[in-house]
Amino acid sequence: MIDDDPDMFRQRKMTDLVVRRTRFRELHATGCFLLPNPWDIGGAKRLEGMGFQALVTSSAASAWAIGKQDYEITVEEALAHIELICHATDLPVNADFETGFATDPEGVARNVTRAIATGLAGLSIEDVAGKGLRDRTLAIECVAAARAAIDASGENVMLVARTEGYRIGRPDAKLAIDRLVAFAEAGADCLFAPGVTDLATIADMVRAVAPKPLNVILWGPEMKPAELAAIGVRRISAGGALASKTWATFDAAAKAFRDALPGVRGVSLK
Repeated sequence: MIDDDPDMFRQRKMTDLVVRRTRFRELHATGCFLLPNPWDIGGAKRLEGMGFQALVTSSAASAWAIGKQDYEITVEEALAHIELICHATDLPVNADFETGFATDPEGVARNVTRAIATGLAGLSIEDVAGKGLRDRTLAIECVAAARAAIDASGENVMLVARTEGYRIGRPDAKLAIDRLVAFAEAGADCLFAPGVTDLATIADMVRAVAPKPLNVILWGPEMKPAELAAIGVRRISAGGALASKTWATFDAAAKAFRDALPGVRGVSLK
């Protein structure tokens, strides 16, 4: 029988969300799990069907999906994308929320509050500022503001804090570990330094933030999930890799189709 009581439907959805958020936090307690990054409804459903336990959005993949480049999407576009993925699956979803789409702690807090309403189970905040890193104090304050916004919501949402030095060309292990530890102390539940590939450095990061979990992104084919799990990494994500490979295949197929008839560069449907 179709339930047409809006209050009962809303309560059921809220209960489902509580379960998803609880399950997501439990995944971080022991062992290691994989987080693939879908960018549309079909991808989210396919990944759920493959048996993954949780999903994470990718800011790059979501931007490419609407014809933009990474860091070109607006907060409104980000929120719409996160909600799209959250509603497409019964799995918990972690959102790539860039810098919080704000340059100050107050703005980060406001946007995190809005993001929580999309149904996500976790979200990440980066410490980039233009082509560099945020001032250390400001970066910590932004993480603390995100933590306060989550606490004020009363929702069991995980906060992931990222330091982007390795990704933007500043591969300084000491700097990265210093920021990860500071972000953990500011209230982050999980820590992340995308771009780190050296196992010894990753092991140092695992020890530095313990007992809180460390996320690692597969940054090249030489990185092996089993090796990362063995040194204590709790979660492994793919970033924009799935989208990048998909678009590369799309481009190759489209070019082959375009060139299948010599001298023809497209067909007008008008």
